[in-house]
Amino acid sequence: MEDSNRCPNPSIHDVSQPSRRTLLRGAAASAFLAPLAGLGLAGCATTGGGATGTALGFKGLPISNADTITVPEGYTAQVIAPWGDPVGLSGEMPAYKADATNSAAEQEAQFGMHHDGIHFYAQSATSGLLVMNHEYTDDGLLHAGGMASWTAEKVRKAQAAHGVSVCEVALADGLWRVVQPSPWARRITARTPMAVTGPAAGHAMLKTAADPSGRRVLGTFNNCGSGITPWGTYLTCEENFINYFKGPDQPDAHQARWGLRKGDPAGYRWHEHDERFDAGKHPNEPNRHGWVVEIDPSNPSSTPVKRTALGRAAHEGATVAVTRDGRAVVYMGEDSRFEYIYKFVSAGRIQSGGAAANATLLDTGTLYVARFDADGRGRWIALTHGEGALTAANGFADQGEVLIKSRQASDRLGATKMDRPEWIAVDRQGWVYCTLTNNSNRAGKDQPGVDAANPRANNGMGHIIRWKEDGDHDGLAFQWNHFVLAGDPLNERAEAKGNVQGDAFACPDGLWVDARGVLWIQTDMSTSAMGKGELAGLAHNMMLAADPATGQIRRFLTGPAGCEITGATGTPDGRTMFINIQHPGESPSERSDPQAPTRFSNWPDKGANRPRSATVVIRRVDGGVIGA
Repeated sequence: MEDSNRCPNPSIHDVSQPSRRTLLRGAAASAFLAPLAGLGLAGCATTGGGATGTALGFKGLPISNADTITVPEGYTAQVIAPWGDPVGLSGEMPAYKADATNSAAEQEAQFGMHHDGIHFYAQSATSGLLVMNHEYTDDGLLHAGGMASWTAEKVRKAQAAHGVSVCEVALADGLWRVVQPSPWARRITARTPMAVTGPAAGHAMLKTAADPSGRRVLGTFNNCGSGITPWGTYLTCEENFINYFKGPDQPDAHQARWGLRKGDPAGYRWHEHDERFDAGKHPNEPNRHGWVVEIDPSNPSSTPVKRTALGRAAHEGATVAVTRDGRAVVYMGEDSRFEYIYKFVSAGRIQSGGAAANATLLDTGTLYVARFDADGRGRWIALTHGEGALTAANGFADQGEVLIKSRQASDRLGATKMDRPEWIAVDRQGWVYCTLTNNSNRAGKDQPGVDAANPRANNGMGHIIRWKEDGDHDGLAFQWNHFVLAGDPLNERAEAKGNVQGDAFACPDGLWVDARGVLWIQTDMSTSAMGKGELAGLAHNMMLAADPATGQIRRFLTGPAGCEITGATGTPDGRTMFINIQHPGESPSERSDPQAPTRFSNWPDKGANRPRSATVVIRRVDGGVIGA
């Protein structure tokens, strides 16, 4: 995991009191919160703003080591859209080959690898479009022979397995199926042309020999979390993009701040057959990635757009809220150690008329970065050129450069370094939740140490922080607390016990609030640590349901061996949920042995078939609402 933030940002760490903001339970909580009543924080710390509870109508599952999907009694789990199946492009529906001999051209018409963020766009009560991200590739599974005899064809195939898939799905005879062919089907890959808009479009730092305009980029990749807009578009987020680039011989300060190292060999090896991924030869190419990309799934011929006004980061997701006067607010985390939480507030208001009427809405507005103070308050600091330290004298020539260097700008502004902020969700009372998946380095040499928002020095278990804006979602100040510190109460180390009210878990990642107000939590324990040490008692990754009002948490699903549970969406009636299973069978090294692809899992096809990421459809046997 990238860890390239070496700015001191000492402003709050010297005065932080971690115990002040930790959410406690039961009698201990009552005693602890009584002195805070005068601050108006006691109620919000335990009840989600006074909301009544949301019933969780299922029995929590035990942990599982089984190489399968487990759901509560009375529920079913159906697999659709696995990696390698055709997405439904008319005239291009190549079948998946279990020996990994599909060509690059065939992969461009198939679902990509390692499904992540996902959303369902309803067209009727029983049909709609599924849009999903494909984060990265395991080249040991993707190619026959793995990375041996590395060729341009293998690079093209890997690039085709990245990006986004759009498919049509329909319910018939009690089962959901991918419609093939479909006029809506589409693949967006690491080679798909993209437009660049907003303040950084055309900037000198985005120009290359292949694109002297700085307004036309090839591809999106390492697409992790996602978001949806009220006008019907999909936001896909470019996360660990820097890992795809070979580092220059002498990285400058900007490149180093973004994780480029001297002579870094770039483990994906794309630069060996696609020169733009050699940052020594093309130093501006990395600046063209790390953006939020907007896609219109209802228009298969539309060009994806990189929205630079939202800032450049290792984006995990982009969750959209709406102010009372109709402006869009986009909350974003950056999944790297000691990076930041952002929000963007649009200048204009959302217009009726769908994507066409809001085609430029995300191009103008203000980007902010969060600071969490030790007294349970926080504020948003604008990343605006000419304000405060964001001047030409400090290396920010204009607003475009501020956005391209959003990390450096946040460093200068004294934002709070977080423990890997990932997915963000907003509940029905206006609380905004962010998963901080883990960070074992906070007490390391030259690191900031604990602070109020990140209270554990060796945070191997992760936590969920939440805040509520003063006034509306465009507010510049907020109150905050910890919704939960993840952990296992059976652990010996105090920091690893957590304070979960219900079923234990670690490393929270995906978040989603459903129509009933249930907060769904998905976990991503690393395969290198899963089942070992303080994670030994938690077995496989899982999905849990939480009541934001009471803090009660129950385990709803457990996944197959080596997988991450990620992405959640559902039909408007709440009777179908779609989630993604990413990298089942992942090895501890995160790259499979091509000679033994089923060593750790053969889910979902079983037999001698290699493991495949896939979408899982969850329904109740009685047709009722999920989780109720």
